Amino acid sequence: MENEGIKRDYGCEYFNPEVETLSRGEIEALQLKRLRETVQHCMNSAFYRSRFEEAGLTPDDIRTLDDLRKIPFTTKQDLRDTYPFGTASVPLEKCVRLHSSSGTTGNPTVILHTDRDLDEWANQVARNLWMVGLRPTDVFQNSSGYGMFTGGLGFQYGAEKLGMLTVPAAAGNSLRQIKFIKDFGTTAVHAVPSYLTRLKEVMDQEGVDPRRDTKLRIFAIGAEPHSEEQRRRIEEMFGVKAYNSFGMSEMCGPGVGFECKEQNGLHFWEDYYIVEIVDPETLEPVPDGEIGELVLTTLRREAMPLLRYRTRDLTRVLGRSCPCGRNHVRIDRMRGRSDDMMVLKGVNIFPIQIEKILMQFPELASNYLITLTTDNNGDNMTVEVELEELFTDDYVGLQNLAKSVQRALKDEILLTPYVKLVAKGSLPQSEGKAVRVVDKRSVYK
Repeated sequence: MENEGIKRDYGCEYFNPEVETLSRGEIEALQLKRLRETVQHCMNSAFYRSRFEEAGLTPDDIRTLDDLRKIPFTTKQDLRDTYPFGTASVPLEKCVRLHSSSGTTGNPTVILHTDRDLDEWANQVARNLWMVGLRPTDVFQNSSGYGMFTGGLGFQYGAEKLGMLTVPAAAGNSLRQIKFIKDFGTTAVHAVPSYLTRLKEVMDQEGVDPRRDTKLRIFAIGAEPHSEEQRRRIEEMFGVKAYNSFGMSEMCGPGVGFECKEQNGLHFWEDYYIVEIVDPETLEPVPDGEIGELVLTTLRREAMPLLRYRTRDLTRVLGRSCPCGRNHVRIDRMRGRSDDMMVLKGVNIFPIQIEKILMQFPELASNYLITLTTDNNGDNMTVEVELEELFTDDYVGLQNLAKSVQRALKDEILLTPYVKLVAKGSLPQSEGKAVRVVDKRSVYK
């Protein structure tokens, strides 16, 4: 286990070499040990005791990693149905913090943490940040929301655990963000991808060149699905490396998975989680390399462990080894969520497919909005996207560009959307997770 008092060699590639360089056999042996401990601990939860009784299971039935499939799935609805603390496996007085979702569609999902849970979470985040080259000599600016959202405090405590000077700038106020970056010598920033695009626009307005006027070198990006094209565009705009991050409050928050310097997939820390990829319809496992729904089981959670939690995120296994020396499973970037899928004229479409195409056109900026409507001819899709530069006097050029974008989108999503090219800055700006889809079809039904 990581020890916060350990002295680390800044030149070492690993925050915790003993764990990060385990062989596959050693990882699986550790997982089995911790799985059996976790299942036994879950029997302190009335929810899981009931689930095991209904399934005719006891903790002794879990003898191998394959036996995990005997255990029923846990869903977000389960957390809502047992709101607020019904899945806890420790008394409430042992918990020191809770986080929750927004609860816009009913009860929020509440996750409890003990002091040990928070320490383990900080270690995970620190391990990720160390992996991409951050050291105690760096200055880390956290441009994420604090409070119930886990992104702020998760990265804050992880950066502190690593030993960096941290700047808890929080979300928004781009002028202040830029001032802090320049004045404090910030070298690393955590932010959602869509906000970094907005930040660069403000830098341009203020005459700030990130390559010339700042010390920025690393971004940690996540919290919203984004394409490889979007990541590369961010790297080119700022002249930094942008590393993809994955987390969710049900697991702890940020820290679950992170890219290494190879940028060839997210390493999921298998000493903390068991990863499954299943068909979202049949719930059967899919082969490595095939897209399916990510299912996670926690292995070190004390307050509220979760068994076979359906994340609804769609991804695939890329491999179980890496040139960086880590053998923890590598997962592809999230392709979207199974419950974010748009069905239009019988075609399944994910917003990330739209973004992937838009980012291939240098004439287009990064901000876009997909609107779904219904008329007498059925469902329609309109894609509004901002222009990188204003050239509205070239009407023919704009028409040709719109037609090229429309053709490329049709090739990708197999139907023809309406494409509207709009002035830069005219679409709603977001300082949190970007709103990419507005579905107005319900008003016609």
